[in-house]
Amino acid sequence: MLELFRSPNYDFIGRRKWFYLASALFIAAGIASLVARGGLRVDIDFAGGNLVQVRFERPTTIDRVRTALTAVGLGDSIIQEFGDSREFMIRFKLGASQADAGKTVQQALAREASLGSFEIRRAEYVGPQVGRDLQLQALYAVLAGLAGILIYVAVRFDLKGGITAIVAQTHDVIVAIGALSLADREFALPVLAALLTVIGYSVNDKIVAYDRVRENRRRGGALRGQPFASQINTAINQTLSRTLLTGVSVLFAAGVLYLFGGKVLEDFAFTLMVGVVAGTYSTIYIAAALIVDWTQWEDRRRRAAKKVVAKA
Repeated sequence: MLELFRSPNYDFIGRRKWFYLASALFIAAGIASLVARGGLRVDIDFAGGNLVQVRFERPTTIDRVRTALTAVGLGDSIIQEFGDSREFMIRFKLGASQADAGKTVQQALAREASLGSFEIRRAEYVGPQVGRDLQLQALYAVLAGLAGILIYVAVRFDLKGGITAIVAQTHDVIVAIGALSLADREFALPVLAALLTVIGYSVNDKIVAYDRVRENRRRGGALRGQPFASQINTAINQTLSRTLLTGVSVLFAAGVLYLFGGKVLEDFAFTLMVGVVAGTYSTIYIAAALIVDWTQWEDRRRRAAKKVVAKA
């Protein structure tokens, strides 16, 4: 097996409080961004409304497209470049009786001769009820994934490990959503798929670390007399090469998608890259660190209870 380190002995657990602070600051920045923007910028699948993708024969500007749409009352549409200055995504809301969005936009753009010839590549309409249903289904999918992980880890290891794994998974999801808001990226169905992928990837990392702790305890030897924090630190160091190699491999694949997968996969790849980094980080500084703090808290309670009994 390829190894990046020979017998690493880094004190990850000893520095955990600094990384608690780093996580809190990044999450606070993401929440502040969400509040300032009024929430994530969601795709038509979640928000409801109309989406039209149009490609012009020659480059143009958002302002010129908006001017053409103003003539039919669509001047407040959300207009974004889609890949280059010849292709645009146009989002707007119309009543269900006006669902023929492509025809409406085509007529408006055709009146503006300076825009030249163009092609309507996609026209979609999603009703508000469908958008709300998809939002609920997305939430249920994430919650179901987290619940399944809690049950699996609790049965395979213990309830403490399951709960700390879920806290770490929630951390990863919040970090990824915060990064989407900070980068002003759109939450769409591919992004939801990326979040679920991140949850699965992240828990795999944590299970490997938990497994190594259990193996070390079974072997006994010098580890038997070590404090729990040292046992966790040893397990993290022993699996460090595997953790980083796996993370770098996934990052490389996601990076290729981001650079060459086109605009449709860009947000998916961005979320995946952020999630992989967050998942690797949380394996060490959230899941492992929290289980150490929890165990130390239980030990202090037991010692305090013994002192009370001894005094009595």
